[in-house]
Amino acid sequence: MAAVRQVQVTFDCAVPERVGRFWCEVLGYVVPPPPEGFATWDDLEGTLPAERRGSAFACVDPSGVGPRLYFQRVPEGKVVKHRVHLDVRVGAGLVGEERVAALEAECARLVSLGAARVRLLPADDDNESCLVMQDIEGNEFCLD
Repeated sequence: MAAVRQVQVTFDCAVPERVGRFWCEVLGYVVPPPPEGFATWDDLEGTLPAERRGSAFACVDPSGVGPRLYFQRVPEGKVVKHRVHLDVRVGAGLVGEERVAALEAECARLVSLGAARVRLLPADDDNESCLVMQDIEGNEFCLD
């Protein structure tokens, strides 16, 4: 039997802390404590060469259930649609107008944090409605 492994989701971005703090708000994640020997993350950053400062950020599910999210600075901007994205499950178990209302309410909250609403994908014979969005750097995700 194969061993179960932990998963980390990594985001390429321009400003890791900004994107990471956005996702903390979306998911209720927290910033983990700094490594041993450092009182704060800023203390650690101060020990890095100038070109590495602000190059990474991480956050975790405080319950320990969800994956760690890691944000790393890359020089290039986003060019095309990602082939993998996150689905934020806010409408699980809901159908019809009740589901759309839950999606729209969460959409409004996330837009106030800097996200962009792209489009509502209405329910069809196989799928319930979902809402396509972009985070503060244009990375696609869905409210599902």
